[in-house]
Amino acid sequence: MKRRSLLSGVAALPLFSIVGRHSALGADPIKIGLLEDISGDLAMMGLPKLHGSLLAVEEINGKGGIMGREIKLTHLDPQGDNARYQEFARRLLQRDKVDVLIGGITSASREAIRPIVDRMNALYFYTNQYEGGVCDGNMISVGAVPEQQLSTLIPWMVEKYGKRVYTIAADYNFGHLSAEWGRTILKPLNGQIVGEEFIPLGVSQFAQTIQNIQNAKPDWLYMLNVGAAQDSFFEQASAAGLHLPMGSPIKIMLGFEHKRFAPPALENMHASANWFEELDTPAANDFKKRWHAKYPKEPYINDMGYNAYVALYMYKMLVEGAKSTKKDAIRKVIDKGGACIDAPEGEICIDPKSQHTSHHMRLISVDAQHHVHVDKDFGTIQPYWLGQVGCDLTKFDPKEQFSPDHLPKKM
Repeated sequence: MKRRSLLSGVAALPLFSIVGRHSALGADPIKIGLLEDISGDLAMMGLPKLHGSLLAVEEINGKGGIMGREIKLTHLDPQGDNARYQEFARRLLQRDKVDVLIGGITSASREAIRPIVDRMNALYFYTNQYEGGVCDGNMISVGAVPEQQLSTLIPWMVEKYGKRVYTIAADYNFGHLSAEWGRTILKPLNGQIVGEEFIPLGVSQFAQTIQNIQNAKPDWLYMLNVGAAQDSFFEQASAAGLHLPMGSPIKIMLGFEHKRFAPPALENMHASANWFEELDTPAANDFKKRWHAKYPKEPYINDMGYNAYVALYMYKMLVEGAKSTKKDAIRKVIDKGGACIDAPEGEICIDPKSQHTSHHMRLISVDAQHHVHVDKDFGTIQPYWLGQVGCDLTKFDPKEQFSPDHLPKKM
């Protein structure tokens, strides 16, 4: 039988779209609920997440689905509104009876829906890098975490540029907890936070912040700003003649600011990344070729889009290993260890204790022409921190988020 296109009949609606097809594949479809912002302040980062999910679904369905079952993907656009995230999570889990929930951009959106996921004992994939610390058996984290990004980036920045640091962070849990991680990592290096600002999402004027930085005279900037509005900082700082080195766990590979702003606004930005489109390996180049064949107008394959793509293949591996879509059966596969896939960055594996993912990390930087360079290859780094401080989902499930200042109680 000739297969019909996966995307035939896609509804291009702002809040609700269903991707699926009548299929030659047998049995009932596996239903996946996707929550991604493709409108609002975070749309530029969220649209690649939808695209990565669609590409993976098309490829997997084209090769027989999961255990011979077609994937049916239902996408809702919360538009960056956490109340909508909660409403849509309930709709997907209760009404649509999806087998797994995937998505969310900000940590605030993740924390808005995680209690719903926990109450319903559902399986949830969070597909962004983040500030780390969530020890929850219902959640699998696909993105990089501080021990992979900040424990590599911050010491490198201190050695190269100096110990005086100014932090600019988004005013929600990602910004606050990532700033906490920065202080924790800087302390044994004798680093000093000479200024720290938490900026509400949506703020786009930074004249006072730039003046504060000039007065504080830091050696480099620790950038934790989020969204299109807050990224206005870069052009304003460049226009003001502020050309300090910058380090960030989210710039370049997530918001592709080096593509969105004219040089030299992102000059001397540094990040520790598992994925960035400039990665030049056979596996990465094959992935980029397939992506751009489907999305020729995509400006950049960002880390979020890549993680969204990888999450579908990770879910496929787990379901086939469990021979079931049931969360408890899938967790047994993770508990045994060896839950790994070959991804465009290289092999990545789920840690049984934390259900976070190993990553091949590289330190990258942007030059005056906005070209990206690899300055150091750290190799594969495990998500070790949660396991070290006492999170062990193979034994107990606290469903909490921990940080250097909020550690698990001794069990």
